[in-house]
Amino acid sequence: MEPAKRIVIIGGGKMGEAILSGWIASDAAPADTIEAKDIVVVTPGIDRRDFLEGMYAVACVGSPSEVTVRPDLVVLAVKPQVMMQVIAELSQEELFCDGEQPALFISIAAGLETARLVHVLPEGSSLVRVMPNMPLMVGAGASCVCASAASTAEQVEYVAALFGCLGRALVVDEGDMDAVCAVSGSGPAYVAAMVESLRDAAADAGLDRQVAEDLALQTVLGTAQLIMETGMTPEAARESICSPGGTTLAALDAMNAAGFDKVFRAGVEAAVRRSKELAQL
Repeated sequence: MEPAKRIVIIGGGKMGEAILSGWIASDAAPADTIEAKDIVVVTPGIDRRDFLEGMYAVACVGSPSEVTVRPDLVVLAVKPQVMMQVIAELSQEELFCDGEQPALFISIAAGLETARLVHVLPEGSSLVRVMPNMPLMVGAGASCVCASAASTAEQVEYVAALFGCLGRALVVDEGDMDAVCAVSGSGPAYVAAMVESLRDAAADAGLDRQVAEDLALQTVLGTAQLIMETGMTPEAARESICSPGGTTLAALDAMNAAGFDKVFRAGVEAAVRRSKELAQL
């Protein structure tokens, strides 16, 4: 399909900002054709609009009624709780309801299934669903993309390529999206919490707090690179670091005794449940 040249992002929060900044900065296809002048952000707060305009030179408006160009790509970057209200508003605007040249919509809302969104979007619109995560802001995102009944394989491929410019993007079945939300969507917060715990524990053991944080961060980054670049499995990497009778095994034994594996399982299960609950809003 032809690259999008008129993009409207509904929602100028952190994720909307991450997406627009990443696309503008990217020199990888297909995002390499996107420029600041191609993007309009719809976000209600005047302070936020001023910030985005000043930082990225994109146009910002307060509501869909203020958009003056017919978009060919619309990113729905609002919370699930307000998604239906937002779609109702833009469905009243002629520029979003061009039956001859309908827009491609991208929803990044957790929990909301495509069948529900397609039913309320302007007639003839296409929809692709994406679950991104916050590391998009530094070009290291993990995004999953799925089709809807109102999308083509070419559109799904295009959206996956767009988000692939911001890190890594995988195409999955929609039935996997609740688990995706729980693993990669929420996962950066789990990793940040783990770094906090490592830092605090090391500080309690006498290490300088900033040194502890720097070491914890580099260890997370380095371990991920080790596994990805060598092709090792996480299990193989763990086992290669453990020496019989050593400090690492002693630490892992203590963590497992404290319920280490159960903590992550409980977190993922809770996030999956909440994602399913959001689908009912």
